Amino acid sequence: MKHLYFLISFVILMVCFASCSSVRESPKYQFSSGVYKIRTTAGEPAFKAYVDVEEDSLVFQRIGLQSMHADSIQVITTAEVANTVDNLLYTFSKPSFDLDVLTIPFKYRPGTAGFPQQLNTTFQGAIYVGARKDVFRIRYRKTPVNDYHKSENHFGYSIGLFSGIGATTMNEWVTQGAVPYEYEGVVLLKGVAGIIGINNFSLGLTIGIDHLFDKNRDDWIYQHKPWVGLAFGLNLN
Repeated sequence: MKHLYFLISFVILMVCFASCSSVRESPKYQFSSGVYKIRTTAGEPAFKAYVDVEEDSLVFQRIGLQSMHADSIQVITTAEVANTVDNLLYTFSKPSFDLDVLTIPFKYRPGTAGFPQQLNTTFQGAIYVGARKDVFRIRYRKTPVNDYHKSENHFGYSIGLFSGIGATTMNEWVTQGAVPYEYEGVVLLKGVAGIIGINNFSLGLTIGIDHLFDKNRDDWIYQHKPWVGLAFGLNLN
């Protein structure tokens, strides 16, 4: 069974790295056509609409209103520079399913078995799945020359589960003298994570446990002990 776990984790990780070339152009970070919940600073209640993203404008059809209704279709400019605008902040949000590759460069382990707390920096890689909400904000700011420049930002929030593989240093200190030599052990890592994305950058906090694959797992003082890590994500979907 342990060999099966190792094989599954290894295959998943290889798929992740093979996909990294397409991650940079993921539509997750782009404001694309679709159904959004829309809020404005005009004071009206939030509403749902299908948003058609065109080159220099947004056209949205409110959901729940008849197409002939005067307020059912609205057009706003999205050009980089405009001469006149309505000067409102538009917020577009939508939920989605999240699939990420996570790297965990820092892992903090509390003290255990008389061994002090540790900050590990060995390789850790995982697949993450979770529920996500993306928020796109568009507004125009007036300049001293009396035109308006567009300001656009993207934020994402996600919480979910992860699983992957990593490495850990094995020696006599972390096995209470049971292993008189040092080597790099392979572990299965799993847990929960919360991720915040700002434009194309993702940062997350993870809480997980490790399962050492080899015969020394019963002597390893960190077997199935919780840790806290810092994660960076690359979006796959």
